[in-house]
Formats: sequence, C-alpha cells, structure tokens
Amino acid sequence: MSALELADVVVDYDGRDGRVRAVAGASLSVDRGRVVGLVGESGCGKSTLARAAVGLVAPTSGRVSFEGRDVSPIGRRARPHELVRLQLVFQNPYSSLNPRRTVGSQIGDGARGGAREARVRELLELVGLPANAVARYPHEFSGGQRQRIAIARALAADPTVLVLDEPLASLDASAQAQLANLLVRLARELDLGLLLISHDLAIVRHVADDVSVMYLGRMVETAPTAELWEQPAHPYTEALIAAVPRADGAGLLPESLPGEVPNPAHPPSGCRFHPRCPYAFDRCPVDEPPLLALTSTRAAACWLQSSGVPPRPLANLKQPQHVE
Repeated sequence: MSALELADVVVDYDGRDGRVRAVAGASLSVDRGRVVGLVGESGCGKSTLARAAVGLVAPTSGRVSFEGRDVSPIGRRARPHELVRLQLVFQNPYSSLNPRRTVGSQIGDGARGGAREARVRELLELVGLPANAVARYPHEFSGGQRQRIAIARALAADPTVLVLDEPLASLDASAQAQLANLLVRLARELDLGLLLISHDLAIVRHVADDVSVMYLGRMVETAPTAELWEQPAHPYTEALIAAVPRADGAGLLPESLPGEVPNPAHPPSGCRFHPRCPYAFDRCPVDEPPLLALTSTRAAACWLQSSGVPPRPLANLKQPQHVE
C-alpha cells in the first residue's frame, strides 16, 4: 500500500460559466522514499489536485487515502492526529510565512514533545540554514531561504509525505537547483514520499523518480522519469518535452505547444487534447481514451497506443494498433 493514494478524484467548482470540473477523475500514488512529479501547463488542475490530496479541498467524488485512512477535508476543528504526517508546502514563500513572527516560533508550532528549541535548530540545519535564523524574521531572508524555512516548518510534524505545490516557481535558477537537490536528499535520508507539482518538466526530470502528466483535469501519462523522457507515449508529453530549452550547442529553439488549455467548464469532446494534437484522427474527437496500462510501470491515455504494448514513437503510429 502506498503512503498516499488518490483514486478517481473529481473536484468541481461553481464558476461564472457554471459548474467547472477542475479535476476530472485523476489517480496517482506516492510511496515513501520516492519523488513523484506531477506536471502540466497552468490551468490543468495540478494545484487543485494537490489541495485535494491534503484535505484543503473536498473531492466531489473519488477517494484520497493516507496510510490507509481517508483524508477528511480540513474544517474548524483540529486535524486528526493520524493525518498530521501529511503536509503541504505552498508555492509562494513570501505569503506562506507570517511576517510578524520569528522563524523559530513558526517552525516550533509543528514540533512535538519536549526540547522544542533543539528540534527547531536541528531542522534549520537539515535544510541548510544557520542556527541564528531562529530569532530572525522572514523578510530578512531571500526567496530560496524562505522556501527552506517553509520546508523546515512542514518537517517539524515528522511527516511521511510532503505535497509541494510549485515550490520552485518563484525562485531564480540557482535557488531552484539548490532546493531541488535538497528535496531529493530529504526524500532519501528521511524516507519521505514527495509529490512535487510543477509546470517545469526540466526540473522534474532531475528530481522525480516517476512522473504523472496531467491535462485538463485528467492524467494522460504515467511513467518512470527516465523512460518517459526517452520515449513519451502521449502527444502532450512529447510536446512538453519539445518545449524544454536545451543547452546542446545545436542552436535550435524549443518548439512551442500550439493553442492554449481549453476552458475546463467546456472541455473538448473525445480526447481533451485532440484540438492541439498533431496526430489526431477521426476517433479522437468522438471517444475519450482511457488510461491504458502499456507495461507494468507505464500507462497512457492515447488511441495511438495499445494496452500491454510498450510505447513506440508517436510519429510512426499513423493508425491505432489496437483498441479496447
């Protein structure tokens, strides 16, 4: 059993255009000691799924479980003790920390038992910050340092799973690299499961063990990171990889993905990606493909792939090889 499991999660909102299905039946799992990357463009539902994973948003349907227990939505009462070990790190470290309280007091809120001050100093050292940060305030630190403080605060609860919602998005390249390396080290040393939400596939490539690709509320591909990068099975994944800049000396510009993410209140019929897909054929606008298991570790929701068959280059697949 995985530490964190999301099964067929659906999240609806009431919007200006009526009922909006931000997450339309997404599933994933996170094991301890592993990093799972969740990638996709802005507006595909990643952050909503992250909030549903930790109970900040109540799913319309589906199940979220942590260590075998259902994750109940957070209300006014204190959270059940067994769910405290599931923690969320927010995207913006400038707004997630209280500017009027010292760093030490904020990290100490989550520390349990005695010797709280020693525990706070231990956590600061763990995330690469000096011990004198205890008495300082968030505004005295850079963006990367603030995100380290936010991670230390989450670690104070001795979590087994951390959900990180775009934790690197507001940082410069150097700070991103340092924090990415820190996250991998924490996962290995503390046997932590990490769900890393990001729109930056290049960062996820170097951090995650496995990747789930999300488009317009649905998972379209899941795979081990190296396999996904070497041979994407879904056209959307292929387009995301093509859009990543490469420092290879070839002088080629990244390929931009045509079009925009459609309005989730009015998703396209059939395959949700078909209006932007260069491989779309007559079945794609009609039938929505299920997430088919291609191998024991890979799955894709594309009519050009076949259940039980390892993925092949999409450009070579002009017609579906097998449809169930």
